[in-house]
Formats: sequence, structure tokens, C-alpha cells
Amino acid sequence: MFTILQAAAGQQGGGWSMWIMLALIFVVMWFFMIRPQRKQQKELQNFRDSLKKGDKVVTIGGIYGTVTEIKEDSVLIEVDSNVKIRVSKQALVKDFTDPSRQ
Repeated sequence: MFTILQAAAGQQGGGWSMWIMLALIFVVMWFFMIRPQRKQQKELQNFRDSLKKGDKVVTIGGIYGTVTEIKEDSVLIEVDSNVKIRVSKQALVKDFTDPSRQ
């Protein structure tokens, strides 16, 4: 009879420890996965919003070029002499104008 009571008491305590472990896992996931991803997305959006004429950029597809015109949701980049292409701002991922931004 005593062992049955101990087993029942152990199971009740195990319920709380399970919730504590789940909360701890969530906190760890937040700090190592979700938080850095949000920070990176915010930096990328700030980069896209601060584009200016003459910036050297690279697209998601690996096309290097220089910004020649900026519109609300697209950018005209010159990839070679007299070769210009229009891409979405969402396709730009890096700025090579300033070496500290690499």
C-alpha cells in the first residue's frame, strides 16, 4: 500500500516537472532559433529600405550589380555596361558598397 502512495505522489510531481521542462525547451528555442531569425529579418528589411543610387548589391540568384533606380517595390540594377535589369527589392540580399557590411 505504501509503494502505491509513493508511486501516485511521484506521478503528481512529474506533471509539474514536465511543464517546467516544456517551458525551458521553449525558452531555449526562442533564444537560439526564433530571436536570431527575427533580428536577421529586421536587418535585411532595414537594408532594403535604405537602398540608394550607386549601392553595389547582390541578388538572391547571385547577380551582382549597381543600383541605378529605386521604386517602391523594385530596383533597377546595372549588371554590365548598358545592361540593366529590374528586380524586386525582396530579391536583394547584400550590399557591397561598404566593406564593413559584408
